[in-house]
Amino acid sequence: MRYAISVQYIGKNYSGSQIQFENGKELEAPTIQGELEKALRTLILSGRKAKSNTPAKYNNNRQIRAIFSGRTDKGVNSLGQVVHFDTDETIVASKFLYQMNEILPDDISVSDLREVDESFHAQKSAIKRHYRFEFINRRCKNAFDGDLMRVKYPTDAVRMQKSLDYLLGEHDFSSFKSSGTLNPSKICIIYEAKVSKAGDKVIIDIVGNRFLYNMVRTIVGTLLFIEGHNLQPEHMKDVLDAKDRRKAGMTVSPHGLTLMKVMY
Repeated sequence: MRYAISVQYIGKNYSGSQIQFENGKELEAPTIQGELEKALRTLILSGRKAKSNTPAKYNNNRQIRAIFSGRTDKGVNSLGQVVHFDTDETIVASKFLYQMNEILPDDISVSDLREVDESFHAQKSAIKRHYRFEFINRRCKNAFDGDLMRVKYPTDAVRMQKSLDYLLGEHDFSSFKSSGTLNPSKICIIYEAKVSKAGDKVIIDIVGNRFLYNMVRTIVGTLLFIEGHNLQPEHMKDVLDAKDRRKAGMTVSPHGLTLMKVMY
């Protein structure tokens, strides 16, 4: 059977969501996937071992794999990451979720367990993803700002919204793609891009069918470049049309970026 769960996490203590490999060897860096699979093995495989007829093959640590809807970098948070895994064990949702949350570290939690069809794939079946970036717009720090980036110069929500509007629709987002990635993908569809303010906090919500490596953080960096240099919002279109990463702004800190929801 295949099950899907929603996963919430604070990413600052992890080297991203996915287990990492180097020269075919798994690195020991802590990841969300590593903690999730460890908890799954504890619950499911330990239960199998207690049965007298449990095959020895289930001692293999790789028997249960957590497949994520997408990769998030070190420092990125999640409220709605979706993960699927396969098992031949029947799972009772209420008991499973309680036990998983007792086992997992305090900065990771799971919710909304559901059985899905075997054709469901957490990554490949997704049609939309919603990311949110938040930063503090204030000259002086506050002890409760946490890890959020602080922008000292004033920003204008109306101007930023006009800048973001140029990104709506289907485009080649090469200008906002990290130059370090080897993935040739570059075409994305942005369905929504909105700016809002809550006191000193600026909130940027972007919904797209997919996102390139560091794309959201580079879009925010370009917004701040436009605001900081008092450029016209049309500069965002110039950057988009250039298809050149050197024309965009910096890639801002991952702190403040959250995967809000994955839609199927």
